[in-house]
Amino acid sequence: MVEFILNDEAIKTEKPSGYLLLDLIRYDKCLTGTKIGCREGDCGACTILIGELVDGKMNYISATSCLTPIGNVNGKHVVTIEGLNMDHLSPVQQSMIDESGTQCGFCTVGFVVSLSGYCMENGVPAYEEAIASIDGNICRCTGYKSIERATKNVIEALENKETDSSIDWLVANGFLPTYFSNIADRIQEIAPPTPLNGHQLVGGGTDLYVQKPEEMVEHPVGSVNSDSSLRFISCDNEICAIGGGTTVTDLAEAKILMKSFPRLHEHIKLVSSSPIRNISTIAGNFVNASPIGDFTAFFLALDAQIDLTENGATRTIFLKDFYKGYKDLDKTGSEIVSKITFKLPCADSYFNFEKISKREHLDIASVNSAALVKVSDGKIREAHISAGGVAPIPKYLTETCHFLNGRELSSETIRFAAGILQSEISPISDARGSENYKRLALQQLFFAHFIQLFPEQITMESLR
Repeated sequence: MVEFILNDEAIKTEKPSGYLLLDLIRYDKCLTGTKIGCREGDCGACTILIGELVDGKMNYISATSCLTPIGNVNGKHVVTIEGLNMDHLSPVQQSMIDESGTQCGFCTVGFVVSLSGYCMENGVPAYEEAIASIDGNICRCTGYKSIERATKNVIEALENKETDSSIDWLVANGFLPTYFSNIADRIQEIAPPTPLNGHQLVGGGTDLYVQKPEEMVEHPVGSVNSDSSLRFISCDNEICAIGGGTTVTDLAEAKILMKSFPRLHEHIKLVSSSPIRNISTIAGNFVNASPIGDFTAFFLALDAQIDLTENGATRTIFLKDFYKGYKDLDKTGSEIVSKITFKLPCADSYFNFEKISKREHLDIASVNSAALVKVSDGKIREAHISAGGVAPIPKYLTETCHFLNGRELSSETIRFAAGILQSEISPISDARGSENYKRLALQQLFFAHFIQLFPEQITMESLR
């Protein structure tokens, strides 16, 4: 049985835990404010909020209900647009009206839900962050400027918000219905979910439910990102360990990583949208085995190792050895990626991630690449370079790395290494670009790593 709270209603259902939340909301509960759009997590029309009890307080995230199995909200609070409605319009809803932020109206509920979710976050409200919170919502009518103005109005209305008790303040000031005040107590009364061992494990479902929707909705699933033993980030003695169920948003908010990856937030913004980052897991990105997986490229360049666990037994391999061929993994059917470990970049180590796609944001990469380069006394002491979109598998550029190790950091070295790089890849022409385009794109990304990391020694002019 799956048990959760939907708006102000306690839900207990015997439906398979793989059943989609969107379908339960619309067809079983007849809450049709949540819209069906793309069913692939792209448009944001089906956006809902998922609240989880963390350290005695409710923490809410936006998510796409079209990709969320009900098993992933077991013991949680789900909020649709109906759950935000009151006898009066909230400041978010009123701002959308005042600034003509809606035309056909199909997307409006998603924007209101996402922006309301931002209001529920602790911390000082900021316009830029509020705009970022609606990056998973698409509108084909307004041109967005009216929605941006509405967002600015909302931030002004939040000026005096109490940052340590957001929910209470929002209820008192008419942003949320009064029932939100006792949700934490009601969630505590729900029995802890029973582990679903032996069933199909799901992280965020952000690719699995796109590829196999009919198959998944009929079966029980186990939730990876609801398992605290698989969702953690810890660093000790320059070694970082990340649980396989850790989400992309968890990474973005991990202050422990910021010192080693000062551009981490910038890199993560290149990957997907907020509702997808909130639920998608790092292990899911690895196991999906897409040749252009962004975080696969990211962690390949960190020379990461992964733990594969089955029935309590664990083996450890390098991530670069995980991929044997297209969608062919060194993994049994019941093994899970339980942990990722890597050395944190130290004082003389430099990390960079680059991505080329048809749109800068909210798009799949045509080609991506990451690099970790350790330099001392003008020489490259260690190099790890990855590439995506240029081979049947996410590619660790072994020969290129071997060549760079011990070489002088110079434009001549980088140009020669770029030639070796070309011998290691085998891109194909497809919808994301021709073979020649991808070869040129990867060369430019390879150059970009060194230009970004060592601007005083390497320039674009010197690499021509």
